[in-house]
Amino acid sequence: MRILLVNDGGAPVGGAELQALRLRELLRDRGHEVRLLAADTGELGLPSQADVTVHGTTHHKLRVLNQTVNPDAARVLRRELARFRPDVVHVRMFLTQLSPTILPVLRDVPTIWQVVLHTAVCPRGTKMLPDGTACQVRAGRVCLDNDCVSRPTWLAAMIQQRLWRRWSGAIDQVVTLSESMRTTLAANGIDDVEVIANGVPHRPPRPPLRDPPTIAFAGRLVPEKGADVLLEAVAALATTQPDLRTVVAGDGPQAAELRERARTLGVDDRVRFLGHVDRDTVERELARAWVQVVPGRWPEPLGNVTLEAMARGTAVIATAIGGPGEVVEDGRTGLLVEPGSVGSLTAALAELVTDRDRCERLGAAGRVLAQQRYTEAATVDRFEALYARLTATSTR
Repeated sequence: MRILLVNDGGAPVGGAELQALRLRELLRDRGHEVRLLAADTGELGLPSQADVTVHGTTHHKLRVLNQTVNPDAARVLRRELARFRPDVVHVRMFLTQLSPTILPVLRDVPTIWQVVLHTAVCPRGTKMLPDGTACQVRAGRVCLDNDCVSRPTWLAAMIQQRLWRRWSGAIDQVVTLSESMRTTLAANGIDDVEVIANGVPHRPPRPPLRDPPTIAFAGRLVPEKGADVLLEAVAALATTQPDLRTVVAGDGPQAAELRERARTLGVDDRVRFLGHVDRDTVERELARAWVQVVPGRWPEPLGNVTLEAMARGTAVIATAIGGPGEVVEDGRTGLLVEPGSVGSLTAALAELVTDRDRCERLGAAGRVLAQQRYTEAATVDRFEALYARLTATSTR
């Protein structure tokens, strides 16, 4: 089968981009012809690994325009459809670079839209209000009234939403990553959504835990990921747990602020910021952790790092919201805490970093769950079945 993957980004930086690149590899391993079309932007200095690139930009103001109307994306996509003649098009992200202008081009080919971000229903992309509370209403004038975005950004977002909804008939099936995300989409007028979670590669079990007790965080350093909440919790444990160490893997716009915050809290000698490092280094560092913390303030659609930690056999502490709150079984594979609550996270960490045996048990149970429910093979099986169903029933 010929499959065209479409994604806003093709650089190996964020979870959504890495998943798109990995899906291309897995589908090719099964004998499919697969190409990835993405914007040519190279986040964090890393080039795009897409097979076909279109115009993209990281300039904030220009990006607002680009994600609303990107004529180059439509032009290049039309050319690629004529050349490659895919049996099915699998669209992942398209509202942060490629824009809704790609949708009319897809009217004559079976098309899946895999929603991996909240951008389709929220101009901020997080479904959170500026004060950190969950947004319970549909996007519209309320986004401007609550100061969620600036007026130019709001206007562009409203045009974008109107355009993708107008051309949504080009989409044959919407897919998302978790039940919580399906509920969010339904509440915002997107129905008939299938859930296909990301899978994680098989990993050897991590080695037995050793002193000192170590906490790990992995992810983009942005406010919604909650790394600042973790630093506050680490500082709160400094007196009672003087040997506690923390590793922060990742980079992003909040990096300098977080380093300064660690110094202000007096824990900079206990927290190592790795920055953006290669995958092998990340795996080696995370494998030593007694517990991996996913302290996000927002309802992540799934949270790949949660599944990766479980597959590794690491106990997880995650906020009880979105995908991580759905994946982690409280008390069995990890602990769930209140989003944004330093006290809740501190208490959970205090439970685990003093009990190595419990960390081992929680991690082992999480590994079993990941191997049973969240394998890459199962994910690809489900997509292959969906591709076959759409091509068999398509009248296009």
